[in-house]
Amino acid sequence: MPRIKPPSKEESALLPAYAGLPDSAIHVPQNDAEFARARQRLLTAPILGFDTESKPIFHSSQPDTGPHVVQLATESEAWLLQLHHPEAMDLAREVLADVHICKPGFGLDNDKQALPRKLGVGLRNILDLDRIFKHHGYGSSVGVRAAVALVLGQYFRKSKKTSTSNWAVRQLSESQRRYAANDAHAAARIHAALADWESRQPPVPAKARRARASAGIST
Repeated sequence: MPRIKPPSKEESALLPAYAGLPDSAIHVPQNDAEFARARQRLLTAPILGFDTESKPIFHSSQPDTGPHVVQLATESEAWLLQLHHPEAMDLAREVLADVHICKPGFGLDNDKQALPRKLGVGLRNILDLDRIFKHHGYGSSVGVRAAVALVLGQYFRKSKKTSTSNWAVRQLSESQRRYAANDAHAAARIHAALADWESRQPPVPAKARRARASAGIST
């Protein structure tokens, strides 16, 4: 069967703008006290939207040292863990290996390979939301922009200039902080609204239900 086409960028742009996080809710811990507060909040959250950012590679001779930033978010706050900080590495390991915290995100195949190499731990309870939409008849890479349009009825604007900026810098710019935070925030919000959206979709075929069950995705 042909796949359902998700909203295009042009169609999405006609929707109300995505309500992103205010700057005051975006945390970039830099010292022991800030990491302690982040750890307390992150390790007590049952669901954390998840994404990463890496310095772009423009030549095959360049070493791939990413990911450089791990983003984690609830529906009200986001934390950007810059992995050049040893404390950020430790906290990222702890959260991403925690089986009790569900970490939904989009396009996580590369992260599932790169992060264990960088962090030295396996990723547990990671949910690639693209797979949910695939089971409902969409393509394998719906992505956050189209998913926000489908589930939240909003336009999630993505800046190519920011996405390809240097994520290995020691001090993230304002645009980088907002971009990174809202990628993880959108995943958290979509996950929270997904059950209602799924209840309004045509029934999932039996073959897809079996695939969902084997992947550990609840129906």
